[in-house]
Amino acid sequence: QVHLVESGGGLVQPGGSLRLSCDASGSMPSITSMAWYRQTLGKQRDLVAGISSSGSTNYADSVKGRFTISRDNSKNTVYLQMNSLKPEDTGVYYCYLKMDIEYYWGQGTQVTVSS
Repeated sequence: QVHLVESGGGLVQPGGSLRLSCDASGSMPSITSMAWYRQTLGKQRDLVAGISSSGSTNYADSVKGRFTISRDNSKNTVYLQMNSLKPEDTGVYYCYLKMDIEYYWGQGTQVTVSS
């Protein structure tokens, strides 16, 4: 069993920055990838950024150039640095971890971008 705990969310003004962290614990013999998803009220959970075990990254078009995903393999932690935040970035951000055929979700952390 794998447990994911997100932190770093909060209220920020447009143009501001936040850094999300996701700490993974438990039995993780082979992590394939980790990612951040965002969900807003009444909508599906969408991919924001992902990072593979080799370090390759991918981003949603809406966050390219503003968000950076990174990973500390020694700590089993994934980060999401969010800069130049916009009101449309508001939502609950979920950490996602995939291992072969298993996948896990964190409980989510709220990010609100508002003046």
